[in-house]
Amino acid sequence: MEIQAERARRDFKLFVRDAWHVLEPQTQFVPGWHLDAIGEHLEAVERGQIRNLIINIPPGHMKSLLTSVFFPCWVWTRRPQTRWLCASYAESLALRDSLKCRRLIQSPWYQERWGHVFQLAGDQNQKGRFENDQTGYRLAVGVGGAVTGERGDFLICDDPHKALEAGSEAALDTTLEWWDNTWSTRSNNPRTVAKVLIMQRLSERDVAGHVLDKMAAGGEQWETLILPAEYEPTTHVTALGWRDPRQEPGELLWPQLFGPAEIAALKATMTEQGVAGQLQQRPAPAGGAIYKREWWDGVNRYDAGDARYSRRAVGRWISIDTAFKTKRASDFSGFGVYDLSPEYRLLVREATRAKLEFPDLLAEIERLVARWNQDGKLQGIIIEDKASGISALQTLKAMAAPALAKLLIPFEPPGDKPSRGRQASAWCQRGMVWLPQPGDAAPWLYDFEGELFVFPAAAHDDMADTLSQIVLYLEHYLQAGWQAIVRGMMAGAEEA
Repeated sequence: MEIQAERARRDFKLFVRDAWHVLEPQTQFVPGWHLDAIGEHLEAVERGQIRNLIINIPPGHMKSLLTSVFFPCWVWTRRPQTRWLCASYAESLALRDSLKCRRLIQSPWYQERWGHVFQLAGDQNQKGRFENDQTGYRLAVGVGGAVTGERGDFLICDDPHKALEAGSEAALDTTLEWWDNTWSTRSNNPRTVAKVLIMQRLSERDVAGHVLDKMAAGGEQWETLILPAEYEPTTHVTALGWRDPRQEPGELLWPQLFGPAEIAALKATMTEQGVAGQLQQRPAPAGGAIYKREWWDGVNRYDAGDARYSRRAVGRWISIDTAFKTKRASDFSGFGVYDLSPEYRLLVREATRAKLEFPDLLAEIERLVARWNQDGKLQGIIIEDKASGISALQTLKAMAAPALAKLLIPFEPPGDKPSRGRQASAWCQRGMVWLPQPGDAAPWLYDFEGELFVFPAAAHDDMADTLSQIVLYLEHYLQAGWQAIVRGMMAGAEEA
C-alpha cells in the first residue's frame, strides 16, 4: 500500500483512478485521453509550470470532479499548507464539491495513505469551509458571494456562468464585475498564486473570453486547454507541447461515454448557439449565429476598389452606435458607412469602432463626413434616439457646424439588439446587403465579419449594431428592391 500511495502522490492521474471508488462506488471509472490531458495540465499548475489555466470542455465530461474535488485532495497529500478558494455560479454546486472533497479526505482509504500528513481541524470543519492542522483550508463560494478577508494559493473557478443566462447582458456584466473586482484580488501571493478556470464557452463576453481579451491587450497570461466534443482541426499547442490527438473532423472527445447517440441527444436539446458554445467551445456556430457566412460566400460581394460603385450610389448614410465610457470593459462607439445602390441594395462601405470621449466622438464624425461626402451623396447621420444616443444627439447638434448638424437624424429602432439583428438578417439572407470582397481596399472587413458572424455573443457588437440600425432605417428601400427582384423572377418564370 505504501508503494502505491507514493506512486499516487506523485501522479495525479493515478490518484484519480485509485480514489474513484471512494466517491463513486456504484459507477465504473471510464478512462479517456481527455482526462489524462486535464490531469497533465493540472500537475503543471501544481508545479508552477502553468500559473493560469483555462479548460474549455463540454458538460458531463468529469470536469468538476477532476478540478474541484480530486485536485485539491491530491495537492494536500504533497502540500497540506496550501489554501484553496473554489467557486461556481451557484453556491449549492460549490458546496456539493466541497462535501465530496471532505468525504474523500475523511475516508479510510485516504486516511490510511496520508493521514500522517495532515488531519482536518476539529474546530473548523464545515461543508463550506474546512481547515487542516497544517494551516491549509478549502473555502466554497458562489459567484457573487463575498470572500472579503479570504485569500488563497489556488483559485479554482468551475462554471462561473449559468448556461441559461448566457444571453443576458446584465448577468454577464455582474459575473465579470465579480471576477475583476472580487475573485481576481484574492491571492495570498500574486507572484505564485495558481488560477484554474474551467467552463463551457457561452459567449465572447463570458469570463474565458474576458480574460483572453485582456491577455491580448498585454494583461495576465493564461494557458488554454480546449476540448470540443467533436474534433475540429486546429494547430493549437499548449505550453506543455500537448495537442489534440484526434485526426478526423467529428471524432468524439469521450466516445466510451458520449458516443454518437449521446451527442445527438445532447444536440437535440440545445440551440445552435448552445451546440457551438457548450459542446464545441466556440461562442458562435462556425457558419455564423444570426448572420450566416454562407450568405456572402462567393455572392453578394462588391469590389471596394472599384470607384464605379460610389458613382452609382443614390444615397449614403453614416450609422453610429454611441458609447462614452473608455475603460476597457465598456463598449466601443461603432461607425458604419453605407451606400444605397440604384437597385436598392445596401453596400457596406466601411465599418470601424473606437473608444472615444465625447469631444473625440464629434471629431470622428467630422472626419467621416469630410471623407465620405466629397461627392455630396451623404444623406444623413443616423444615431439611436435612446440611452446615450439622446444626449449625443442633443450635444452634437449644439456643438456641430450647421452643415453637419442638419445631417444628424434621430432614429429609434424597435426591440432589443438581438431582435434587431434577426430582423436585419432577413434582408441579408435575401441578398439585399452586400459586403466588399476581402482585400487591401477593405482592411476593416476582417474585424467587421469577426463581430458580425458571432453576434449577439460577441464581446462587442457595436459595428453589427450600426448594420441593423441602418437596415431598419432604410427597410422600405430594401423592401422595394426585393419586390422588384421577385417581380422579375415571376416574369421570367411566365416567359419560360
